[in-house]
Amino acid sequence: MDAVVGTIARIRSYAFSGIEAVPVEVQVQIAPGLPNFLVVGMPDKAVAEARERVRGALTAMGLALPARRVVMNLAPADLLKEGCHFDLPMALGVLAAMGVLPRDEMEAYAALGELSLDGRLGAVAGVLPAAIAASQEGLGLICASDQGGEAAWAGDLRVLAAGSLLELINHFRGTQVLTPPEPAGVARTAAVPDLADVKGMESARRALEIAAAGAHNLLLIGPPGSGKSMLASRLNGVLPDLTPAEALEVGMIHSVAGMLEGGRLFQRPPYREPHHSASQAALTGGGHKASPGEVSLAHRGVLFLDELPEFPKAALEALRAPMESGRTTVARASAHVTYPARFLLVAAMNPCRCGYLGEAARECGRAPRCGQDYQGRISGPILDRIDLTLEVHPMTPSNLSRAGRGESTAVVAERVARARARQRERYKGTITATNAEADGLSIPLSEAARKLAEEAAEKLGLSPRGQARTRRVARTIADLAGREGVERIDVAEALAYRHRLPGRSR
Repeated sequence: MDAVVGTIARIRSYAFSGIEAVPVEVQVQIAPGLPNFLVVGMPDKAVAEARERVRGALTAMGLALPARRVVMNLAPADLLKEGCHFDLPMALGVLAAMGVLPRDEMEAYAALGELSLDGRLGAVAGVLPAAIAASQEGLGLICASDQGGEAAWAGDLRVLAAGSLLELINHFRGTQVLTPPEPAGVARTAAVPDLADVKGMESARRALEIAAAGAHNLLLIGPPGSGKSMLASRLNGVLPDLTPAEALEVGMIHSVAGMLEGGRLFQRPPYREPHHSASQAALTGGGHKASPGEVSLAHRGVLFLDELPEFPKAALEALRAPMESGRTTVARASAHVTYPARFLLVAAMNPCRCGYLGEAARECGRAPRCGQDYQGRISGPILDRIDLTLEVHPMTPSNLSRAGRGESTAVVAERVARARARQRERYKGTITATNAEADGLSIPLSEAARKLAEEAAEKLGLSPRGQARTRRVARTIADLAGREGVERIDVAEALAYRHRLPGRSR
């Protein structure tokens, strides 16, 4: 078909700001003039190079660009366009401007996908948030066949999932029918070790249960081999499944990061354990495209930081804002990108560099100064944001051989689920989901509990944040016990977990 000279073809696509899909209109005009193919509207290098991928895909199908001036505008023009997902809408816009595809039907769809030189469509990041945005605008979505199941999670949405550009042309011309995809299944998660394998260690198991029940941050301190990592690896097993809304939110983050394998959503909370060499950008997000970091990939799940003092100081200090607000913001020259980051932090550390502070037979010659220096790498503001701090002592050989198996993960998970259910009922109709997100200073206490909390705050020098977090933990302890009110015994146990690092004075 001949191109209608001067007529503009339009199709929708999206740029991404965090997990938000920002509408971008791809406008294509074929006008008289010297043969040229121009892309305007602040494209990055990957978008600008799409011209050659579009040209190659058309050549592979036996088509050629008209010998005219082809101008492609990505509106709004002041928004930076990044990524190869603009390949497909650019190709469809050109085909519509050439008259190969109907212009009016293209305007009823959004599209994103990478284009190979032979016309095949490849997977890209961000299909799930794009599909949700298209559904809200009343548009259909065109994507690669590999990601049709991911797009189908958006619900009431027309999805065209094709393996190649030729399949799309045949579909719109009525010679081939693309079957609407079904939502992809649930992602498989790795098996979590059972808590029943943990012998003894009742205090540590109790702290783990409280942390899971209220989504409270936990710090485990102990010598090498005392069981810190063993405990942390079992925490995810006692957490309840994600709600549908949480699963969709977690899926959007992983989709933008290009990590939603097969379009399958998570049913279980994510578990992330970055190495202590991770940079600030790797932890909190950033890089060339402001990608989500570990704190966002662990959203509604567990972030385990082993050897906490070994992390770069700047990376640790960058955790302060997301630990408090539940979100992280990546500042760029052109914009600020915000990602959700409501995670349960579990950190583990040795009491000193050698790991044996307090053991006269094994500690190094610099004790106790070595412990003070090592623990001093963790700033006061970070420690103030940790709800539960526990010293983990290794079990003696005799105690280890005599100890029986503890409660299983299933038994503990049932208690945690009941405590979470009480919290959902308490905070129904608000944005708060767990006690860790509640306004701690507004949590009501019994008269005896209030007096203890005030006296302890005075003696221990707790900051207002420390007082609020103590009340949150006490509320969770009461929930685990099935109590409607928070009593003195709940506050007393919560105070026992406030940070007191061995070898470090307050």
